[in-house]
Amino acid sequence: MADPIAALRTALADAAAELRGGPLSELPKLERPPKPEFGDYSTNAAMLLAPALGEPPRAIAERLGALVTEQLAGQVARVDVAGPGFLNLFMSDAWVRDALAHVLDAGDAYGSGVAEPAERILVEFVSANPTGPITVASGRHAAYGDALARVLEFAGHTVEREYYVNDAGSQVRRFGESIRARARGEEPPEDGYHGDYVADLAARIPDAANRPAEELAREGVELMLEQVRATLERFRVRHDRYFHEHTLHEEGRIDRALELLGERDQTYESEGAVWLRTTAWGDDKDRVLRRSTGEYTYFAADIAYHEDKLERGYDRAIDVLGADHHGYIGRMNAAWQALGGSEDAFEILIMQLVNLTEKGERVQMSKRAGAIVTLDDLIDDIGVDAARFFLLQRSHDTTLDLDLTLAREQSNENPVYYVQYAHARIASILRKAGVDADEPARDWPEHEQHPSERALVKRLLEWPEEVAVAAERRAPHRLTVYVHELAQDFSAFYRDCKVVGSDAEPFRLALSVATRRVIATGLGLLGVEAPESM
Repeated sequence: MADPIAALRTALADAAAELRGGPLSELPKLERPPKPEFGDYSTNAAMLLAPALGEPPRAIAERLGALVTEQLAGQVARVDVAGPGFLNLFMSDAWVRDALAHVLDAGDAYGSGVAEPAERILVEFVSANPTGPITVASGRHAAYGDALARVLEFAGHTVEREYYVNDAGSQVRRFGESIRARARGEEPPEDGYHGDYVADLAARIPDAANRPAEELAREGVELMLEQVRATLERFRVRHDRYFHEHTLHEEGRIDRALELLGERDQTYESEGAVWLRTTAWGDDKDRVLRRSTGEYTYFAADIAYHEDKLERGYDRAIDVLGADHHGYIGRMNAAWQALGGSEDAFEILIMQLVNLTEKGERVQMSKRAGAIVTLDDLIDDIGVDAARFFLLQRSHDTTLDLDLTLAREQSNENPVYYVQYAHARIASILRKAGVDADEPARDWPEHEQHPSERALVKRLLEWPEEVAVAAERRAPHRLTVYVHELAQDFSAFYRDCKVVGSDAEPFRLALSVATRRVIATGLGLLGVEAPESM
């Protein structure tokens, strides 16, 4: 059986085109009504046809319903016309059984490979300055970037993950000065780094009190990167590549990028400085690449880095950046195009802030001031699963409030616990019933289907579109909502329908298998474990 929802959409579009004498300019919607008594699916196709046909939408809906029923003989049990002209479709029990068979036939790959076209994508994320441990704020970047990469891969894209290490420039120099000050028993510079971890670094680096700040910065960065990698690995985040900014300086790549831009007539000199014509590409003002002192700006290094990305030949490059990078969007888009990149092949996604609350009070975070809540602290407190799920619950472009009290709870009020418990419950049911989770029985005798089991099948049928939308909109947070709703639908099904020992046991156990698979897949895309028992 072809994808049941896709087949239903096609049948509706074909029937509408037959009535109109040609295809509709706007595809009709196919939605689930708020209550099962209004049908399994509802469409506005008749109202879209009304202007062209010059007939009342309700009359068109009657004709459309007859056509769809004929085209999908045995699959549509009946149709109703409602309101101003909505056509409500009541699917047959046979259609529901075939739909479940379709889900089971796809196995663990159900919902995958939906990307058209499939692309080779570079996702750069986290990229926190290597001057301190990974904070909760950077942890949100890590959870988001990793989940996005997982979703894109599942959808069918080839994805590479990259971390850009900002190990050059003034902030790194101040880092070295801070380490040396701590080694001498002094306070770091006012604009330096004051966290306890700086004193720990000073103690680990030999003769730190007497060495140049540049050397201390390099060694300090390497030690911090070791910790960063360990934290991210603990958080189930991996990067294929760590790209170091200092290589751009040492290998002359910034010079080469500026030469390339000059050859493309994208730069000019003014007041002893070299400027990029970013206004030609929509930026609000031109940007300095090399100051009159001969020193490169951070922007120049960023351009050289992105020129390297272009050379690697990706179909698409995605940068996941912090909330303080809004001003970066216009200039970097301009630089990308000035380098010859396609505007459509480059995306900058801005992450908003995350706030932690503890007993109603906000926990403050500041890497330099030393009032740090690290990602390791958060993991120690609430665990990896809760940390990832809660950090992914809201769209990346909205501020997120993480309630530590709720995240610690082992109750149905905690969404990740609720979803994981549903998976564990299904695993227990299948174990007790002796069901082969890979090959559940397919000899399903007909039975009177309960609305709760039909609702669960329909929720499972939504999974491929959820994956497609999450990938297209760069919105893995949608999957936190979906798996929670799927768990709720399973709980309602298990409450309303006897599974083991009922006349419908084979069908309901197969439905449980399919639900367990999709919950596990969804949690996996979020980087959250699907436990067999709890």
